Parts: sequence; C-alpha cells; structure tokens
Amino acid sequence: MTVALMWEARAVDGRGDELLAWARAQEIHGADGGPVRRETFRAPQDRVLVITWWDAALDAELPELAEPDGELVTRAVHRWRFESVERA
Repeated sequence: MTVALMWEARAVDGRGDELLAWARAQEIHGADGGPVRRETFRAPQDRVLVITWWDAALDAELPELAEPDGELVTRAVHRWRFESVERA
C-alpha cells in the first residue's frame, strides 16, 4: 500500500524563501530508509507544501518533517495522511 504524508506551513511575511530552503534541507529517514518519492511546492502567502510517499500502511509509524522555528512560521504546521486507492 502507498501512503502519502502532506506537510504544509505558512512563513512569516517575506520569509517564504527561507521556509522553502529550510524544508528542502530536512532529511527524512525511517527504519526502512527514506520515502519512495518526495515533492516540494510553494504557494502564495509564503506557504510551503511537502508531500512524501511511502510504501507502508496508513497507520504505520513514519518519520515526518519537524516543526520549523516558531519565528519562521505564522502558525502550527498542518499535516495530513492519505492512502492510495485503485482507479475506478
């Protein structure tokens, strides 16, 4: 099964590039190695989104990106977990 972990944060105004650089520099490794795939996105309002895909069950213990320094973000990080489904 494939599970996708989504991590989204909003930087303090004007610090989006710094948050993006911080997110890109974070390494994520579990007991069985790293994610199968990882993508990083940016959006208006200095938001950064990181999605990692893992070959694991939805409820598996998986490493996630940490919370950045509180002075870099405007709020707590949002996190979601999704499992893949077969095409209909």
